[in-house]
Amino acid sequence: MKLLNFGSLNKDYVYDVEHFVQPGETMSSLGLFINCGGKGLNQSIAAAKAGIPVHHAGIIGVDGGILEDKLRENGVDVSLLQRADSPNGHAIIQVDKNGQNCILLYGGTNRMLTKEYINHTLDAFAGEKDILVLLQNETNLAGYIMEEAHRRGMQTALNAAPMNKDVLGYPLELLDWLIVNEVEGRQIAGCETDEEILPFLREKYPNCGILLTLGSRGACCVRGEEEYRIGCFHVDAVDTTAAGDTFSGYFLYSIYEENNIPNALLLASAASALAIGRKGASDSVPLKAEVEEALRNGTLGELHAVKIR
Repeated sequence: MKLLNFGSLNKDYVYDVEHFVQPGETMSSLGLFINCGGKGLNQSIAAAKAGIPVHHAGIIGVDGGILEDKLRENGVDVSLLQRADSPNGHAIIQVDKNGQNCILLYGGTNRMLTKEYINHTLDAFAGEKDILVLLQNETNLAGYIMEEAHRRGMQTALNAAPMNKDVLGYPLELLDWLIVNEVEGRQIAGCETDEEILPFLREKYPNCGILLTLGSRGACCVRGEEEYRIGCFHVDAVDTTAAGDTFSGYFLYSIYEENNIPNALLLASAASALAIGRKGASDSVPLKAEVEEALRNGTLGELHAVKIR
């Protein structure tokens, strides 16, 4: 399996704060950290650290050289990246004393993908088998990429974040995996409670695996007639910025490497727990050897996926 990630690339400006800034409030931050991030970059690095050969596709802006370097340092193939004479995507992130975050995104070059670039990139893998195309909703033309990848016989996965009305217009029925949290899931399903999400999505997209992450309540996964749920490891939160991306990258690695949902949920949960205990976005993603050691030694505690049906 190879992973082709049409992924966002952001410079993260992370401010430590006592609490999130309120409307009308001016507040001094306790610290500033500039990190490499973006859901796309984070997920590429997580998947690469887990063990998948990863190719990252996207547009680098005039101030984005550090992002390309970060991908390369972590074993991600960057030969498909293009450059543009425009500002790169970036994020303004507040991290409070409990490790929780809120994020303001600027799309920049992440919103400059063209159909020509997409077709050229997909054609670079013509004739190859077992290609998984990964998408997030931080780039433009995600729906077009789904259609073209599906037409070429490639598998596709979408992390539907950040959620907006565009997602509802995507051909989600073409996906092999849809990854959502409870907020995104409720919006796609048009329901009010978390318990309604999986039944709705399972019925509407019967050929698509659904990974539903629930923050501190763990995660659920449905594929065909299989359904599993897992809790989460309880760790002291330092920074939750890349926790979900770490979970996604490790889950996709494990599900395609072992084709075993319980194992994939456990590995992803452990990787995410380790990431939460560290500062930063991509820099917080652990190596697979660290995750395996934590599971082997039980340093995170005990956790098991439960079969629902």
